[in-house]
Amino acid sequence: MTESGLNVTLTIRLLMHGKEVGSIIGKKGETVKKMREESGARINISEGNCPERIVTITGPTDAIFKAFAMIAFKFEEDIDNSMTNSTATSKPPVTLRLVVPASQCGSLIGKGGSKIKEIRESTGAQVQVAGDMLPNSTERAVTISGMPDAIIQCVKQICVVMLESPPKGATIPYRPKPASAPVIFAGGQAYTIQGQYAIPHPDLTKLHQLAMQHTPFTPLGQTTPGFPGLDANNPASTHELAIPNDLIGCIIGRQGSKINEIRQMSGAQIKIANAAEGSTERQITITGSPANISLAQYLINARLTSEVSGMGPL
Repeated sequence: MTESGLNVTLTIRLLMHGKEVGSIIGKKGETVKKMREESGARINISEGNCPERIVTITGPTDAIFKAFAMIAFKFEEDIDNSMTNSTATSKPPVTLRLVVPASQCGSLIGKGGSKIKEIRESTGAQVQVAGDMLPNSTERAVTISGMPDAIIQCVKQICVVMLESPPKGATIPYRPKPASAPVIFAGGQAYTIQGQYAIPHPDLTKLHQLAMQHTPFTPLGQTTPGFPGLDANNPASTHELAIPNDLIGCIIGRQGSKINEIRQMSGAQIKIANAAEGSTERQITITGSPANISLAQYLINARLTSEVSGMGPL
């Protein structure tokens, strides 16, 4: 395929953390302005106040490759700068995360992983396609890492695949959640809900550290058991609730989806007893640290409230 034959308009979406976005925008937006002018590509950055932002690059393929090259070299420059004062001897690779419609990921992986293997071998870049879709979307994250030149070659090959096999059906684009998550109080602590996790809020440094480790924000399908650091030292205690039979369904959810969500968010163990004969209630036993238990209770009550007040399922 010739370069000119490739010259069609294409849109590539990148998922970035706030710090990376800041680096690309530059002081007073100068860096991104320069990238737009020199590459000829349209570069749009999604709304602020999210731990993650989407950077959309649109234009003829050669303009996209130029923009990508500039981003990759900028990230490498950031790595070099961060290493001048650090004792690390090995230089970390540049890493970019593309957001690709799941319907195109099959072509990107190829039969038995043949295509992705070919891309890795011919470019020298590492390429990984996430197993799960990003929350509330039909898109997956494709992580590319390596030296800037390897990344640029890799993006070119990915573009070729995407042009040869357009997405099938409608794509629901991934939209990062704002950081101003609802705050809930449980066990004398405040928590914010980020995606599927509740994070203790009083020390934002903790949030920052988590963001640096990317734990709650990497929508790559891994789950953290409960969440570390929540009253780990407190001995587990048990709390029992009785729920009317006609409301138990809204807490369990379809195939147990809601109760699993509550278990995951609260970090507590929750057992629902079988219906006793002649009883109009079901017993729920919650086990965990006091903070886990009060968080589980809060989430159960929130489900009940939404059901009773007729707001429909949350």
